[in-house]
Parts: sequence; structure tokens; C-alpha cells
Amino acid sequence: MCGRYVSTRSPQDLVRLFDVTEWHPEETLAPSWNVAPTDEVYAVLERPPREKGPDAPVRRELRPLRWGLVPSWARDPKIGSRLINARMETVHDKPAYRRAFARRRCLLPADGFYEWTPLKDPATGKTRKQPYFIHPADGQVLALAGLYEYWRDPEIRNDDDPAAWLMTCTVITTEATDAAGRVHPRMPLALTPDHYEAWLDPHRDDPETLRTLLTQPANGDLAARPVSTAVNSVQNNGPELLDEVVPPRKS
Repeated sequence: MCGRYVSTRSPQDLVRLFDVTEWHPEETLAPSWNVAPTDEVYAVLERPPREKGPDAPVRRELRPLRWGLVPSWARDPKIGSRLINARMETVHDKPAYRRAFARRRCLLPADGFYEWTPLKDPATGKTRKQPYFIHPADGQVLALAGLYEYWRDPEIRNDDDPAAWLMTCTVITTEATDAAGRVHPRMPLALTPDHYEAWLDPHRDDPETLRTLLTQPANGDLAARPVSTAVNSVQNNGPELLDEVVPPRKS
């Protein structure tokens, strides 16, 4: 599972790193060291210009989406809070994800992600969950594999009203390995730059070919360090959340 991550790079950096051709400065998000479900997050995606027809060249956009996918058929958008992750093993055939996997894939830029592992405090004998920050050892950006979806609010009659449409996303996960695997059994998947174009292309829809594009974050070259339990609260947000701490020893 990936339930929190870090996204602090400026939109200007992301436009450059992901060869984005369309970005609106008014959609700028603040840096976040504690991205949580239902937060607005940056997503890189490709869409053909609607006004020029389906055969027009696609445009690569940097857009803010809400984390927690709401399927188009959902009656209540609150379902999104339960759909923050999609398992790689079943993403291609689960009703909530299969249409998005075929046509609406995105990249979710991240500096790293948090996972928790249970540790017993030898001083108190109590077990608590120790958070770890897991990130590329070389400090490069992670392009987390994601899906996005549109949800139409039936209470708003005018299709041209921006409030009528909600765009949401989810992170694809797999079994964890390496540094992440020592902390938690699941981890997000990522893509390397040479696979960005194929993953984002809305005209590609073969599930098996798409699945071969997904890799371990940083190709498995990850570092993990224990951080403060302050990250447990979504109210806390700042660079100090990434400071290393000394966790209780495992008993």
C-alpha cells in the first residue's frame, strides 16, 4: 500500500523533467512533505485536444488531480478515499480500474513515499508503527504509475461548468522488494523515462504490454530511513518530517 508520499518539486521543474507541453500557473500546488488521500496532487497525463477531434496530436499536461479514484459509475465520490491504490496483479480487470488502465494512465511525481512497520519499544513493551521514508538513493524524482478518471456530478446540469467534473487518480502497487520490502509488503510502481511516452499514450490499450512498462521505484535502488511519528498526522507538513530518527530496537 502507498498511503502517504512526498511531492515538493516546483511545477517548473516537473514541466522540464516530464516534457510537459501544457500547464496553467493558476493550478500551482504548494510543496507537500505529507501528501495524504483526497489531497490534490500533480499528475502528468496525455489527452487529445477535444475541440480538434480524436485524431489530433495529444498534449502532455501537468494537472492537479484529487488522490483517490472515483469511477465514472460511482454514485458517491466518497468512494475515492478507499481507492487510493490499485494492485498491479488485478488492475486490468477490476471494474473500478480497468477502463482507466486501458485509456487513462498518468504519472504521479514524488520525491519518495512513507511506509510503516510495527516495532516494540523495549522501554515500554508496547508495539507501535514506525514510519520510514523510502526514496531513490540518488535523489531523483519518482514517476509513480497512476490512473486517472472523470466523475460527473449529476446534480449539476451544465456540462461546461467546471464544478460538474471531478478528476481523480490512484497509485498502482505491487509486492515490495529491497529497502521497501524490509518495511512493508507492498510498494508503488514507477516508470523510467524511456517508458513515459508508451505509458501515457491513450491509444495504447494492450494490458500485457502496458504491464511490462512498470518497474520498481528507482529500479530497486532505494534508501529507507526512520522518521518521526509526526508524519502520522495529516496536520503536520514540513521538511522536518524527513529528518532521520532513532527507532526503538526490535525485540
